[in-house]
Amino acid sequence: MRVLVPLLSFSLAVLVAAPQEPIYTEPKGYVCHRTATPIVMDGKLDDPAWQAAAWTDDFVDIEGDLKPKPRFRTRAKMCWDDQFFYVAADMAEPHVWGTLTEHDSIIFKDNDFEVFIDPDGDSHAYYEIEMNALNTGWDLLLTKPYKNGGHALNAWEIPGLKTAVHVDGTLNDPGDMDRGWSVEIALPWKVLNETMKHQKPPQDGDRWRVNFSRVQWQIEIKDGKYVKVPMTKEDNWVWSPQGVIDMHRPERWGYVQFSTAQPGTVKCTPDESEPIRRELHRVYYAQRAYREKHQRWAPSFQELGHGELGRTLKLETTMSGFEVTSGRWHLREDGRVWSDAPAK
Repeated sequence: MRVLVPLLSFSLAVLVAAPQEPIYTEPKGYVCHRTATPIVMDGKLDDPAWQAAAWTDDFVDIEGDLKPKPRFRTRAKMCWDDQFFYVAADMAEPHVWGTLTEHDSIIFKDNDFEVFIDPDGDSHAYYEIEMNALNTGWDLLLTKPYKNGGHALNAWEIPGLKTAVHVDGTLNDPGDMDRGWSVEIALPWKVLNETMKHQKPPQDGDRWRVNFSRVQWQIEIKDGKYVKVPMTKEDNWVWSPQGVIDMHRPERWGYVQFSTAQPGTVKCTPDESEPIRRELHRVYYAQRAYREKHQRWAPSFQELGHGELGRTLKLETTMSGFEVTSGRWHLREDGRVWSDAPAK
């Protein structure tokens, strides 16, 4: 994702600009079924587990309906077993290319596929994995979003991670037309659960916040080689639209609902916390804008310009931060959102 920030932390108080509140779009949902059949990691999506799994909706522009539909089709699948969370993606592409071969390179300088995972949905301590058509990867642990002063732990690795790429065509050959490329990723639960209180695979009905992004550069062929078109930005195509060109808004990611039932027998149900999360984040963005203008947090909803929210929300403000509450749900000034309801 194109947010390049030095890999170090800085205080919320020195952030120059308040983040823009994105146009809201209901997050996508997907039922991720448990598979009893093994997956051969070869990049080809012909295993019985993948044949049984449903496709996501086709990817859209990261800003959603504000921009045209992507030029090329992208879609993904998910499933799981006792060891791994599996992700697969299929990307139509007439010219498959890649240049980066060193692990933990800045992979989005090539066309890439990216995975973002926030297991407990608190918008902090989340994972990012990027890979290109050469199966070169970059895995990151984000302490919190960059807009909140977070930083990426670039040295963090995923022991046991498995990835594979299949090119339907010829890689790095401008002389012909390709059909596309596909990826498989197997993420071990042991690593994904590092940021959670309960160190175990999901239970039936559990939901995680997940999103996918595809970075696509415009290219042309010069002297028999692929080169990026000068003075053009990359396209960002995603599963669940962010409403802004920034993948590091975990509150905008989709919901993955884990299931032990047979594929096709369970429907994805909306997360009951989503309306509450949305209201809490309305306060977050309003407070950030208020602080940028007044150099302090608003002590009341009336001063914040959202007096109507006082009927359902509670706001507590100090010199250094704030916390807004709705029932058992809370959000604080650094964007972390959580519930103090007993764990199931």
